[in-house]
Amino acid sequence: MDIKVAYGEKVKAIRKSQNVSQEKLAELAELDRTYISDIENGKRNVSIETVFKIAKALDKPMVSFFEF
Repeated sequence: MDIKVAYGEKVKAIRKSQNVSQEKLAELAELDRTYISDIENGKRNVSIETVFKIAKALDKPMVSFFEF
């Protein structure tokens, strides 16, 4: 399992389940929209700080992003 791909898929699934666009998530997490896209496509090795920002923006506990 590629953790970057699994994490990206989880971010995308949670984001879509809340009907949040990549643009809105980027705004809420104070990240660039293209960075969100790269994360969801498994192209980025994200920092713990970025994981925290995304979890906070989507109002989910960080651990929920690692339940594969």
